[in-house]
Amino acid sequence: MENNFFCTKPVLNVLLEPKKSSKVSSQLIYGEKFQIISKSKNYIKIKNFYDRYIGYIKFNNFRSSYKPTHKVVCLKSRIYLQKKGKTKPSNTFLPFLSEIEILKAKKNLIMFENNKWIKRKEVLPIDRKMNDFSRIFKLFLNCPYRWGGKSYMGIDCSALIQLFLNFNNSFCPRDAKDQVKYFKKNIKLKNIKRNDIIYWKGHVALAISNKKLIHAYGPMKKTVIMGIDQTIKRIEKTAKLKVIGIKRL
Repeated sequence: MENNFFCTKPVLNVLLEPKKSSKVSSQLIYGEKFQIISKSKNYIKIKNFYDRYIGYIKFNNFRSSYKPTHKVVCLKSRIYLQKKGKTKPSNTFLPFLSEIEILKAKKNLIMFENNKWIKRKEVLPIDRKMNDFSRIFKLFLNCPYRWGGKSYMGIDCSALIQLFLNFNNSFCPRDAKDQVKYFKKNIKLKNIKRNDIIYWKGHVALAISNKKLIHAYGPMKKTVIMGIDQTIKRIEKTAKLKVIGIKRL
């Protein structure tokens, strides 16, 4: 039997160490595939199938057989629960890029698990692509900054880049330090244009024009749009970091 499993929680923290006090290094979102490396009493060591990122998760209910057909394309898709023939909204959401299997459809809703529904208009076929970086990035505008985060509840700078490329079925490393090595086409600052990616040590931003960028920025605790020159000067002044690469995909 293949060692492939799929996350059944909307968002699941991936930890650096197998203990409660560990820092979060990344997250799994609904439908994301992973492999189990080893098990202990309370934790499982896993490797994410998409980016081969290794970490620890708590024991949960996972599925081993899954064929997703669609993906969530809004920031968060509210889950509706069906009981006794009535469908009511819950306080739970599937995050952007959750991969689901449509089991049943009625009117404007689709069922992805037994008695769990989301709006039909908030998903697209899993192979659909979107070429506009900024359209996806702007979904996360004002989203809280969270180290290791990959969802509306909190996201970090490198996850924004990865989510876009993952959405378009292209590979992207999880961390900024690996991304800057992976992307090969270097651009000079004077030639920067929309959709170019700017890297510092441990940080990354996306140019939405030749004047503005968007990034999940820790000091401001959210995803924000800022001037490119303003950001470069601010990071150099406050963090003593200079731009180490500007990449074009």
